[in-house]
Amino acid sequence: MDDVNLPAGRPPLVLTVAGSDSGGGAGIQADLKTMLALGTHGMSVIAAVTAQNSLGVQGYWELPEEAVRAQYRSVVDDIGVQAVKTGMLASTALVETVAELLAATPAPVVVDPVGVSKHGDALLASDAVAAVRTKLLPTATVVTPNLDEVAQLTGVRVTEEDGLREAAAAVLAHGPRWVLIKGGHLPGEAVDLLTDGTEEHWLRAPRHDNRHTHGTGCTLASALAASLAKGLDVPAAARAAKEYVTGAIAAGFPLGAGLGPVDHGWRLGIR
Repeated sequence: MDDVNLPAGRPPLVLTVAGSDSGGGAGIQADLKTMLALGTHGMSVIAAVTAQNSLGVQGYWELPEEAVRAQYRSVVDDIGVQAVKTGMLASTALVETVAELLAATPAPVVVDPVGVSKHGDALLASDAVAAVRTKLLPTATVVTPNLDEVAQLTGVRVTEEDGLREAAAAVLAHGPRWVLIKGGHLPGEAVDLLTDGTEEHWLRAPRHDNRHTHGTGCTLASALAASLAKGLDVPAAARAAKEYVTGAIAAGFPLGAGLGPVDHGWRLGIR
């Protein structure tokens, strides 16, 4: 993709379609913080509302399909977008609605196939997994599953780095252009595999001894979308996103009685 041509003074435009995290560490809130930190203008379509804090998800409520569609059309038809990122979509109906909207939007799409929260709470109905595979993944420029999400979507279970290639191939079989398999749950350094089935990029970073990592997946996907909106190609955008999220994890801070969030403002020197 060539550099994005924008009116003077206007930042690149990025839209997140996801769930709201009342605790502010993940979801829409993490997405918008990341987009701001990386010099883009973040906009939002809220697909679900969660009651969530540092201890877990106490409940969630989906928005009606017509509310999601209206939010999306309101933003895209008037303001426009240079990239779209999806997160928690909760139900089959919402997955299908969002997939239809994305298919008609001429902008790169980053799909974070959110299935389970950091605390192990389900954020996607079990009967919606098939719709993610068949409807949502084919719209993706890049899909960013962690190893639990790979298993949920494909049945492939990865226990060591050598298994990342098999996982990537299984996800690519469902139609995304690129896949970024996040290997953060493996022992050793934090390694991810980005591939389109032809070229491979291994993204490595030191593992930080910090338990406050809430919002890592949302943050990585949003950083990737922000970099795509700024005109970077997929490998360069993935490297930039990996660098940003590694710093955010290192600066993660305690909040409440459980897992605190990564620090989305770590580069800004505001804490």
